Amino acid sequence: MGWRVLSVVLVVGVVGLAGCIAVGGSDKRPTKGQELIDLKAALDRGAIDQKEYDSAKVQVMSRG
Repeated sequence: MGWRVLSVVLVVGVVGLAGCIAVGGSDKRPTKGQELIDLKAALDRGAIDQKEYDSAKVQVMSRG
């Protein structure tokens, strides 16, 4: 179970970093929409399972 939580944390972290790199190293966070797109891509590639996707999606949507 612990490795699944770690996987979600890593995916969300990588999603955040990818957004920063995409905008030229800016400190801006990616939009919620971009994070959700990236999470869905990870799900489609099999990098995360449905439960991990659902958990990460809730985290993304709960951010202000």
